[in-house]
Amino acid sequence: MRVWREVRGFPVAVRVLLVNQFGVNTGFYLLIPYLATHLGQDLGLSAAVVGTVLGVRNLSQQGLFLVGGTAADRLGPRTVIIAGCALRTVGFGLFALGDGMAVLLAASALSGFAGALFNPAVRTYLAREAGERKAEAFALFQMFATAGSLAGPVLGTALLLAGFRTSALVAAGLFLLLTVAQALALPARPAPEPPPGAEGLRGVLGDWREVLGDRAFLGFALAMVGMFAMENQLYLLFPAAARQATGWDGAAGLVFLTGTIASLTCQLRLTRALQGRGERARWIAAGPAVMGLAFLPPLLIAWAGTPQDPAGAALGLLPVLLGAVLLYGGLMAAQPFVMELVPAYGREGLTGTYFGVFYAVSGIAAAGGNALVGWAMDAGAARGAPWLPWVCCLCFGLLTAAGITLLRRRGAMPSPAAATPTTSAHARPTPTTLK
Repeated sequence: MRVWREVRGFPVAVRVLLVNQFGVNTGFYLLIPYLATHLGQDLGLSAAVVGTVLGVRNLSQQGLFLVGGTAADRLGPRTVIIAGCALRTVGFGLFALGDGMAVLLAASALSGFAGALFNPAVRTYLAREAGERKAEAFALFQMFATAGSLAGPVLGTALLLAGFRTSALVAAGLFLLLTVAQALALPARPAPEPPPGAEGLRGVLGDWREVLGDRAFLGFALAMVGMFAMENQLYLLFPAAARQATGWDGAAGLVFLTGTIASLTCQLRLTRALQGRGERARWIAAGPAVMGLAFLPPLLIAWAGTPQDPAGAALGLLPVLLGAVLLYGGLMAAQPFVMELVPAYGREGLTGTYFGVFYAVSGIAAAGGNALVGWAMDAGAARGAPWLPWVCCLCFGLLTAAGITLLRRRGAMPSPAAATPTTSAHARPTPTTLK
């Protein structure tokens, strides 16, 4: 009930965006986790073709975040959010209605581009509407997103009993409903006027040069890549450890469920407790450090074999679950303040572009981090060094914390509290050594 009271304390636009994010994640996770199985088993496609279709979706999303962010700045985030939901409706509908290679690639590309549109646009709109309560708004946003990530697979598993096409049609219908809801309920806000002479393509290119030339911001984005690489291990390293510790495939779901419950019950309380205890940069650094330490408990059982009895399985699972809780805890500590800080680097008219660049960097980091951890898992298994991927992720956390601490000490991180709609990029406290 307390969460709902907090939600009602925000403007209508914020409330609509929170519900929208729950719906977006529900629709996404009821379909995408089962797409590879559908392509490989139901349609009989080769692994190479399946990888191509999935890769097109990832590439069209990660590679076009900058376009989506710029569109939010130029057209207004509301328009881009609606367009993104509509495109994903079409993309998921194509997955249901066609099985030819051209149709599958088109569906994958449209679904990915949709994410590239509404992800930076939603965060841009939320940052502008939340005012001085950005951190709390992003904490609630993360809670609604997490709830959708939990509801989606549950609904998707049930719908698979009726077949993949039914799941795809339900997902498409959900995004159609979100499209209509945003069009009817999300208040229209005028896009910030670009500076004189910055209209058209030349102005867009100028915006990109301005953001990509912001060395303080790029330093921050690069310093945060370890956080996103570690977050992705909730879907790679931790599930593998849970299955090894118990000998049960379903144990991977317990990792996700434990972290989700922790997020839903603690996220808002933790954000509120931390935002009144020192500057935000301290917690942005502390969060990844805790995330790095989360890989130590599972490291202790990395050498253990598969247990032969239920008691041994339960005992082996405990360090994995403890690590998952710590990983979620560090993420909960840092992420709302990270989202709050991104708009503070530039003028209001470039908020979407800043989010677009930040998410493009984080997407590349997640892919690269997964590849590195996957290599470490294979190398560790081949060389009798099962500790290797866990130590690798511990290093991610410590390096990220060290990078943010260095930026903080050099004064390269602006204060979100000083970031108002009239704040310009030239007024923020950024040292000349980084500009």
